[in-house]
Amino acid sequence: MRNIILYTALSLDNYIAKTNGGIDWLFNDQDYGYTQFYTQIDTLLMGNNTYKTVLGFGNFPHNDRRCIVFSHLPKPHTDTEPSVTFINQNIVDFVQQLKAQQGKDIWLVGGAQINTLLLNAGLIDQMVLSIHPVLLGNGIPLFYKPYNTTNWVLTNCQTFDSGLVQLTYKPN
Repeated sequence: MRNIILYTALSLDNYIAKTNGGIDWLFNDQDYGYTQFYTQIDTLLMGNNTYKTVLGFGNFPHNDRRCIVFSHLPKPHTDTEPSVTFINQNIVDFVQQLKAQQGKDIWLVGGAQINTLLLNAGLIDQMVLSIHPVLLGNGIPLFYKPYNTTNWVLTNCQTFDSGLVQLTYKPN
């Protein structure tokens, strides 16, 4: 069974993006383990808004991996990348089937709606949270309420000179 890994950055006040989806506050001064993480995955899961944000960076950076975009519309974009598949079916059912397929781990890129659905369904196998020492005051949270109370075990904690702390958790 493949693992679903929520690998994301967030602010000290638990936001993954500004209210407008902006992520200009994220540190990009070093790798923070991203390259190593990227080698262990072959599939990415994200919502349509997250996909639009990624497209705003210029060239789509994940054409070397299968990318699943969950959307209410089957194909909301006409200029999609060849590695991207739009899914408009039940997310939990789709992810359960995907986990049972052969392959490497799966990166849950987000956003908050998908994070919450998969958390509540018990489908997240690991969380790697890179906490940036920034307070946004408002924004898009890691999970939307309501979400299930779940216990997690800290398996790794890494600190960086920039003040970023990376925490790795597995469900208890």
